[in-house]
Amino acid sequence: MTDIIDELTWRGLIAVSTDLDDLRKALDSGQVTLYGGFDPTAPGLHIGNLVLLLTMRRFQDAGHRPIGLVGGATGLIGDPSGKSTERVLNPREVVAGWVDRIRGEVGRFLDFTPGPSGALMVSNLDWTGELSALDFLRDVGKHFPVNQMLSREVVRARLEAGGITYTEFSYQVLQANDFLELHRRHDCALQVGGSDQWGNLVSGVDLIRRVTGDSVHALATPLITKPDGTKYGKTEGGAIWLSADLMSPYAFYQFWLNRSDGEVPGLLRVFTFRTRAEIEELERASAERPAERRGQRVLAEDVTALVHGPAELARVQAASRALFGQGELRDLDEGTLATAVAEVPHAAVARGPGGLPPVTDLLAATGLVPSKSAARRAIAEGGAYLNNVKVTSEDAVPGAGDLLHGRFLVLRRGKRTVGGVEVTGE
Repeated sequence: MTDIIDELTWRGLIAVSTDLDDLRKALDSGQVTLYGGFDPTAPGLHIGNLVLLLTMRRFQDAGHRPIGLVGGATGLIGDPSGKSTERVLNPREVVAGWVDRIRGEVGRFLDFTPGPSGALMVSNLDWTGELSALDFLRDVGKHFPVNQMLSREVVRARLEAGGITYTEFSYQVLQANDFLELHRRHDCALQVGGSDQWGNLVSGVDLIRRVTGDSVHALATPLITKPDGTKYGKTEGGAIWLSADLMSPYAFYQFWLNRSDGEVPGLLRVFTFRTRAEIEELERASAERPAERRGQRVLAEDVTALVHGPAELARVQAASRALFGQGELRDLDEGTLATAVAEVPHAAVARGPGGLPPVTDLLAATGLVPSKSAARRAIAEGGAYLNNVKVTSEDAVPGAGDLLHGRFLVLRRGKRTVGGVEVTGE
């Protein structure tokens, strides 16, 4: 076993913990079973969840046993943490579908090979679904002083913002009961989660102490934020999803590739399994030759391979190179090309009776140039390309043979400004 606390500390993955020295002793003395929870309040997991998944995997790699808990019960309510208003409750059948999806996503990042450290997968609906209200109040609720519940940061914030319903107020009790059940069933002694979950985590620690007298632990990872303080889990278009049907691997790869120099060292620590020596060498190389963006490339490659697999990484790298004139566009499969085109400035253009519009019109339609006259100037100056071939005539018109997979054109102005066209019927 490696010293996992030192590893997590160096990677910046410990925001707050119960007695860290005591936890270190427990981890050093033998195998510890730990768990992290994932509520199905959305159709999939995003990179905020990935922080927890990879932290759990680091514990597993150090010889400990992780349990992935999917909130089949708590997902019906929704954690109020980080929410300024009451959640909209999703239908049971929707939540059940999301449970199955999230089980599959969690399963991609933990090792379920049978053995002492083989991961387990559970749903809290297994023990909560048949629990009566009376039993819940008598056996669990009696251990929760209301003044202590009111002191939780998320509850205080919601009360100040206008109030909280009993349903969401009770969420911390349900999550604490999960820890108690896993402690009883699997000798689970550590819960990990995001720092916005800290009140829920320590509620479980306190419940186990009150009910069993046992001492267990909680550890929270920090919320990973961008330089402006906003969460990495969100973009203008929504979450950075881990499932390819929610966010294309190409878009996922480009997200990491476009991180700023200042962001990369911390992201390499959190989201990759590169060693300390490897990351420090990347930092030195990036500082000496920032134009190479070596850190960004390693980050994008490692995280995309981890989430989508090496074969998908190879496809998106080929697409990225081809779009910028460093590969053959016709070698890209239709799906990869379609997702790549969707991520650059693009336009849908109808094929008219006389054929396709001139390149000047297409350059303007995609926004690569502000006007058709600017398009003509770009062509005259030798800076316009169609499918990576320089356009030499201001009157050039694409032919049917130029269409990639019968419907796409890739335009470029200069070396780095790329756009796409999807040709539809008349």
